[in-house]
Amino acid sequence: MAVMTRNRMVLALLAGVVGNAALAAAPSEIAIPGQRIFPESLTSAPDGAIYVASIGARTIFRAAPGAATAAPWILPGDDAPAGYLGVFVDARRKTLWACSLPAAGPGVTTPVPSVLHAYDLQSGKALAHYPLPTAGGACNDAAVGADGSVYATDTPNMEVLRLKPGGSALEVWVGNGALGPKGGVLDGIAVVGNRVIVNTLATSKLFSVPVGKDGQAGTVTEVTLDQPLDKPDGMRSFGKDSLLIAQGGSAGVGRLSRVTLKGNAGTAVTLKEGYPDGAVAVTVVGSTAYVLEAQFGAMRGPPDAPTQPFHATAVFVGKP
Repeated sequence: MAVMTRNRMVLALLAGVVGNAALAAAPSEIAIPGQRIFPESLTSAPDGAIYVASIGARTIFRAAPGAATAAPWILPGDDAPAGYLGVFVDARRKTLWACSLPAAGPGVTTPVPSVLHAYDLQSGKALAHYPLPTAGGACNDAAVGADGSVYATDTPNMEVLRLKPGGSALEVWVGNGALGPKGGVLDGIAVVGNRVIVNTLATSKLFSVPVGKDGQAGTVTEVTLDQPLDKPDGMRSFGKDSLLIAQGGSAGVGRLSRVTLKGNAGTAVTLKEGYPDGAVAVTVVGSTAYVLEAQFGAMRGPPDAPTQPFHATAVFVGKP
């Protein structure tokens, strides 16, 4: 027993050393330069490059593999006049999927609908764009299934949309109140195995939607958690049965959690907490997660509301 105890202690120490070394090898943070850019989402490619979407700057930034600073990559233009929300790397198709906000209201001469964009992952060239099918929609985030289907959340309409492989238009995949009434703020999305998982920011819920063999949505089920989420926002799949979820926090102080799924139940573990501006998004490079804070409090305040330097901070998460 003593030998086994010593072995476990050695393994634990080694795991700690490996974890610290991995975190040291990755930048402790990724700076996103600019004033009032309010970054909302980030995603990563297999080579370690990180892409960050900005509402305020109407720009998508890119940090080269191992770089500690992101640089403007897709510049402001007609593509996203009101800014970008979710971004997702589709490595198989070498495509970056990006959600843009609708542009409407006072001072907007020509309203622009919310769109899911496809950009070339190497050059940033626009490849295609797909307007949302339901009036008043707003594309929030996206994920890609094993068959190549692209799924996106329409926040105000509480719908999950799907773009079939080779398809030319988004279609409503789940809706009609299955994810709760309007006002629930459908937000983050991820694919875990043969299920699409989505969350609602306002009601702090997690839903599971099986993908049928024909690609159709199965019965929507709320995931029962052993501890509540607190304003879940961006999330990413992590291994075969887990999610990493960034949470804004009711008091504006966010956290990063890992939720392990077993059927329609989930076990949540807090990996880090204390993000003063709320955590809005997460992505993983190797054994390191990067967590983004948008500083929405300043964005909603007066035009001269002060902001801190924008950045995504590293958290060692290990292997799934």
